[in-house]
Amino acid sequence: MRYFILTATLFGLSGCGIFPSTPVLPDGVTFIEEKGATGDAPAIPYQKYRLSNGLTVLLHPDDSDPLVHVDVTYHVGSAREEPGKSGFAHFFEHMMFQGSEHVGDQQHFKLVTESGGSVNGTTNRDRTNYYETVPANELEKMLWLESDRMGFLLDAVSQRKFEIQRDTVKNERAQNYDNRPYGLVQETLSASLYPPTHPYSWPTIGYVEDLNGVDVDDLKAFFLHWYGPNNATLSIGGDIDVAKTLEWVEKYFGDIPAGPEVKTADKWPVTLDANRFVTLEDNIQQPMLVMTWPTEYPGADSRVALDMLASVLGQGRNSLLYQELVKPGKVLSASAYQDCAELACNLQVYVLGNQGQSLQSLRKDVMGVLASLKTRGIKADDLAQVKGSAEASAVFGLQSVHGKVAQLASNETFYGEPDRLAIWLDELDDVSTGEVEAAFDRFIWNKPSLSLSVVPVGKTSLAAAAPNFSPVRAKTDGNADTGDASLALRETPETFDRSVIPKPDSAVTVKVPKLYRAKLDNGIQIAGATSDETPTVTVHLILPAGSLMEPEGKNGLASLTADLLAEGTTNRTSEAIAAELDRLGSSISVSASSRGTTISVSSLTKNLEETLTLAGDMLFHPKFDEADFERLKKQALESIQFSHQTPQWQASQARRHVLFSDPWHALPSEGTLETLGALTVGDVKDFYARHYTPDSARLIAVGDIDKSTLLSSINGLAAWKGEPATAPAKTLIKEYSKPQIWLVDKPGAPQSVVQMVRHAMPYDATGEMFKTQLANFNLAGNFNSRLNLNLREDKGYTYGASGYVYGDQDKGVVVYQAQVRADSTADTVKEMQSELRNMAENGMTDEELAFLRLAVGQNEALSYETPGDKAGLIANMMRNNLPADYKAKQKAIIDTVSKETLNELAKIWFAPEDYQVIIVGDAKALAPSLSTLGLPVKRLTIEN
Repeated sequence: MRYFILTATLFGLSGCGIFPSTPVLPDGVTFIEEKGATGDAPAIPYQKYRLSNGLTVLLHPDDSDPLVHVDVTYHVGSAREEPGKSGFAHFFEHMMFQGSEHVGDQQHFKLVTESGGSVNGTTNRDRTNYYETVPANELEKMLWLESDRMGFLLDAVSQRKFEIQRDTVKNERAQNYDNRPYGLVQETLSASLYPPTHPYSWPTIGYVEDLNGVDVDDLKAFFLHWYGPNNATLSIGGDIDVAKTLEWVEKYFGDIPAGPEVKTADKWPVTLDANRFVTLEDNIQQPMLVMTWPTEYPGADSRVALDMLASVLGQGRNSLLYQELVKPGKVLSASAYQDCAELACNLQVYVLGNQGQSLQSLRKDVMGVLASLKTRGIKADDLAQVKGSAEASAVFGLQSVHGKVAQLASNETFYGEPDRLAIWLDELDDVSTGEVEAAFDRFIWNKPSLSLSVVPVGKTSLAAAAPNFSPVRAKTDGNADTGDASLALRETPETFDRSVIPKPDSAVTVKVPKLYRAKLDNGIQIAGATSDETPTVTVHLILPAGSLMEPEGKNGLASLTADLLAEGTTNRTSEAIAAELDRLGSSISVSASSRGTTISVSSLTKNLEETLTLAGDMLFHPKFDEADFERLKKQALESIQFSHQTPQWQASQARRHVLFSDPWHALPSEGTLETLGALTVGDVKDFYARHYTPDSARLIAVGDIDKSTLLSSINGLAAWKGEPATAPAKTLIKEYSKPQIWLVDKPGAPQSVVQMVRHAMPYDATGEMFKTQLANFNLAGNFNSRLNLNLREDKGYTYGASGYVYGDQDKGVVVYQAQVRADSTADTVKEMQSELRNMAENGMTDEELAFLRLAVGQNEALSYETPGDKAGLIANMMRNNLPADYKAKQKAIIDTVSKETLNELAKIWFAPEDYQVIIVGDAKALAPSLSTLGLPVKRLTIEN
């Protein structure tokens, strides 16, 4: 009998994607195939075409929202690089945003932003993709942009652009790898598992020495070899006219010459002859063990069985690793998954130990878990839980056009089949316990593995075993199939004036969700919106139980109470709840913030009643077991030491210390070692009794449910009684007469976090705060802002710089920030001050005002697509008591606010003399340069 919960639910998913009759095709466009939604088979409808130059085109009409998503995927990633030239595919992704023959420098981001859209690109081992989501009337402009860099890039490449982007990529590597705890784990793992000539042995980000060795000729050769239309897939989804879209695609892409033939790379799974042990020293406190077993490749018969095995081993509360290692408190966390790329896969187990824990004993514990799996085998219920959760996730993944287009593009690139959803679900459904057990025996049980021990610097004695393997980096051999500078230039003929930027096709009509409201007699306010695009419902119950309601000195109590709520009830164990949720394809989470605790429910519509019953049991009958409390508190203490190691967190805590004097705002909401360590289970019970109350609670519902059905589904809440809600703690701020530098020492850091911060006004939707946010947009509020273009694109100091104006009910802040090369720290402070001063004294230009009106004004078309988007809108309205038309009022302000008004606000809020400077970096190395800034330097110690 099929275990297939989606059969009845997915039929309606693509009603908005049913195709009209196939249009008359432009010359040069060939129809390949069409797939719609028929019967009960789950599907993402699409039409597939091919241009005469080899470009594959996928179309997915969906008129549910006035937006389109465009994705261009090139079948090239770091696996196609030449050994010794690692990081080039990713580096080239950056270069593709630097302008082309008809698109000026830095204009790609600007043109998408002023269209009200979002834009990005990503690179992995096997593909690079570029994508934009914009209002539907801007589709032609996106096709013009993407075609220009596909057909007209090289003439716009300059040595200066090349050098700036090389610096940017090196900054990205320093920020996300070298200067981040555990940042080098995956790089070390790959280099240790794969032979040096294997294309997965080097990181996608690349090695710095390799990046330093490439030149512009390498870039041009890479483009000519891999960036032809015949190695690309153009996928377009959303509110499109199929005939017009095909006309535009042929117009802009049809003349681009094909590149050289690209050969399909051979699969290259690896094997190990014996156990390998590798040790990585890092600036961390908790040791980590990563065990890896080579498997096969995505298309192998073993793929799905191994995915199921990994889930049974290490995904969720009922997994073996959680039950045998995490729940007893032996380790901080544990997980397992199969890492699959195009050429090879491997199964990985991650275990994060407690401080000082021996990874040798921890490895024995992991092997003990595998032994218990060998003894008990795989049970039918194991797979039932995993399948239910995975199948429901497939539905939730179809809530956005972006998500659907991304699936189509990826499946076409790697399988030649754009929609594989039904295929994957069938494979999932057909996997048997015996197949999973066979995969375990074949690849894991008593098979050689790689054990990577990640230990604190100087504590190699904690490693699982003495190292017996040293990774070797590949050197260039000159024979890799990446092309060379002798590749002939391909010139795209200009059959029309490509310098003309396409105008919006027509005005879009933004579909603001229609809200319904209600209020229960016990004080619970209800607001919701019906959305039937997917058969799912999301419900958030927000209780007045945040960290600002904690008793003084008990920081972290709200979060610990929320965590304990998920540990079982007086009626059900946490494992029973987790098993039932997986079978239903539902999720329930509990999380605390500063002003509330949110119980979030996601469910298939047909399973909502059962899911809400489980949520109600968790809310009203928590067990609050002493043993569970002690385990969670221990994990929380270890967790804060784990998270508090990052320079970003240290900068955030420094900002709290500098700006606030009351303990609720000056200390982290997750607590400190001192406050968490003193908490008792009695504190949790008291907090629950006092603050888990319906008074002033808010319930938000979005999805395939109407008002009357919702009220019927939650009628159990109406009888709930509780204490009056407690007001949040008031903010006490620190004030300063002059700017100072607050320096947090992070010895040896290759980068510094630099922030400029000040107090500001509380939240408002249409008043001074909102208008100050508009004034900040061109200063630091988008990619093309003055601050980011200066520090990233002009100076090459950072991977990115930004700033924001934020307010809540009783306070506000303005923050400007960047993580920069250590040797540019003092210069970064100068440049930040200069940019703020220039905006404060001279204001924005007419061009910037026009850009602001277009970019922010048109972005609303993208604001309400998913249930999460709608829930966010409703939550903000309820939290701040906003009228239903506040978004319309904001749009009117955007359209009419004067430059003089915004410049006056800039003068008030952006003067650098009103900001404190926070720096997290190597204090000894920075001291000489910081002394030249003319500001007093105060050393600040951040405690856990």
